[in-house]
Amino acid sequence: MVAEEKQSGNLKWEVISQYFRAGGNFCFIMFTITVVLMAAATAAAADYWISFWSNQMAAYEEERAEAGEEMDPGLDVQVGPLTTGQYLLIHGCIVAACIFFTNFRVIPFAALCANASRRLHDFMFSTMIKGVMRFFDTSSSGRILNRFTKDMGALDEILPRTLLDVFQIYSTLIAILVLNAMALYWTLIPSAVLLVLFYFFVKIYMRTAQGVKRLEGTTKSPVFGMVSSSLNGIATIRSAGAQDRLIDDFDRYQDLHTSAWNSFLGGGTTFGFYLDVMCQVYLTVIIFVFLYLDFGNIIAVGSVGLAVTQSNTLTAMLQHGARMLVEFLAQLTSVERVLEYTKIDTERNLFEGELPVPPTWPSHGTIVFQNVNMRYAPEHEPVLKNLDLVIERGWKVGIVGRTGAGKSSLISAIFRFAYIDGNIMIDGIDTSLVSRQNLRSKISIIPQEPVLFSATIRYNLDPFNIYSDDDLWRALEQVDMKSSIPSLDFKVTEGGSNFSVGQRQLMCLARAVLRSNRILIMDEATANVDPQTDNFIQQTIRRQFASCTVLTIAHRLNTIMDSDRVLVMGAGQILEFDHPYNLMSNPDSHFSGMVRETGEKVSAQLFEVAKDAYYQSHHKEDAR
Repeated sequence: MVAEEKQSGNLKWEVISQYFRAGGNFCFIMFTITVVLMAAATAAAADYWISFWSNQMAAYEEERAEAGEEMDPGLDVQVGPLTTGQYLLIHGCIVAACIFFTNFRVIPFAALCANASRRLHDFMFSTMIKGVMRFFDTSSSGRILNRFTKDMGALDEILPRTLLDVFQIYSTLIAILVLNAMALYWTLIPSAVLLVLFYFFVKIYMRTAQGVKRLEGTTKSPVFGMVSSSLNGIATIRSAGAQDRLIDDFDRYQDLHTSAWNSFLGGGTTFGFYLDVMCQVYLTVIIFVFLYLDFGNIIAVGSVGLAVTQSNTLTAMLQHGARMLVEFLAQLTSVERVLEYTKIDTERNLFEGELPVPPTWPSHGTIVFQNVNMRYAPEHEPVLKNLDLVIERGWKVGIVGRTGAGKSSLISAIFRFAYIDGNIMIDGIDTSLVSRQNLRSKISIIPQEPVLFSATIRYNLDPFNIYSDDDLWRALEQVDMKSSIPSLDFKVTEGGSNFSVGQRQLMCLARAVLRSNRILIMDEATANVDPQTDNFIQQTIRRQFASCTVLTIAHRLNTIMDSDRVLVMGAGQILEFDHPYNLMSNPDSHFSGMVRETGEKVSAQLFEVAKDAYYQSHHKEDAR
């Protein structure tokens, strides 16, 4: 298990760029930004229009007062360049436009965020399922769950809200600066000082916020992994009395994550406090200037009011905007973590092979290993070494060996789950030239741990809807499961818990029967079932796969004594490969030693089974 990757330093512009590009093309992005800016512009225009109207009314009142006339309240009264009714009409149109753009901006913005979230999720998922097996061997389930739950949750919920706030606040800030410049240009001086201080505050805090957020995301993975593994192994945990130790481990992981999360929250609160202090100083300066300096004969009262109100809004927006900007960039670390899983190593030739093969391939099931070496990682030592092996069509081959001998690695090599040197031929075709999907679909496997999905019986047997219901019922009948299934739409619970282990294994056998492939692999498939079910599975395989090549990793030696060949593995190499009777006839063979360990009585029984199978096979060959 490798350490989880964690980025450092400032967030790369590539992350922001890929997020927006996932949301839509350049024209759509610019359209969305334009609509958001129009909403802010119309709101600022309404404030400006009120200020302009107030200035015109003040000038009108002054003229009437000098003439000794009373004001006319009518709508047709000429006030400056326009009448009162025209001022009201224009103001109403600006307010209507503001309402329209404020509500309409949600449509393209929501589409942008939804598209970005969906496409990044699909990109990550499609890349991950094409990843090399080494990735899954070295990455815990908690890390993968963390990406698809917490990080994708941030993309779905938190990031759109903070992004909309950033768009809205900073477009409003731009409008405020423009209005201040139009109303009282010298207020831009303290505003410029405020913006410079704001820039340095954000720059200082940004690195800390992103680093703490990355740490918080990384420390969440062990929590997910701990919960997932504990739920899967709850029976073993209780039987071993390990609850207290696992509770302590979980508390330690949870405390570590909580510390990182509280550090992020505390940092944001402290950052907001300093921004509040800075903004209050700025607002105090602006108000002090207007209170103690006489601008009455220079600046119109509407402009003064506009400058003060906009400066007040500026301080509120600046403080909130800084926090939202940092929050947005911090949440983009979730996008960064999602993008990390779009760059993992993927299997080559997964869907398209270099060599097209006929639909009936393999028609015989002959498997040939030519100087095969297999590594689980390019830099590791080979776990399979110099394998030269020929398995003829229709052979039933038992694979035995001590733990770590390379039995399961041999199966991984056939499926090409790792890095392989040499050639593995099936019916004369090099499997490295065939698409991985095509190769694996042509080989049936019954694993040691039967896998059932939380879906219907029909989906578990035929997830791609290839076969008819009659074919499904026929396959269930051939494995003696028809009477146990009420209907093909019967729901299988999580992990197949509403079936016994033996029934789950028979369901996996029904899948293999349904596909009718020429090669069947049994990876200690009967290790967890009772002897009666084991015997039934072996009889079914002999009957249904009589003409197929069957490779069986043996847990019980009695299941392979009637095999055509036994392959004895040791330290990743072939130690012996012959008929079980020939191997047992040699008291110095590795296989004989393994049989003797079962006891004298059982050894004698196994020898008789191997002897009968040997002479029966030779009798058939002589008859041919």
